[in-house]
Amino acid sequence: MLSQHEGIFCEPASAASLAGAMQDIASGKILEGSIIVCTLTGNGLKDPDIAINQCAASRPVTIEASLDAVKRAILDSL
Repeated sequence: MLSQHEGIFCEPASAASLAGAMQDIASGKILEGSIIVCTLTGNGLKDPDIAINQCAASRPVTIEASLDAVKRAILDSL
């Protein structure tokens, strides 16, 4: 979720702080709309198997090696 929606690729164990905060918000322990801070450390590639498995569902897109083709591919995916 972090990498997909926020562009953050942290170590999987580090994301436990966010998972706990989300769980506490859902259960009402933390009031919705509260300001909270979660410390995320490490690089997501410390556990490459997780990264590979999460990316297995989507296949790479092959495009022509030109700036226009890259721009088109990015804009088409938005």
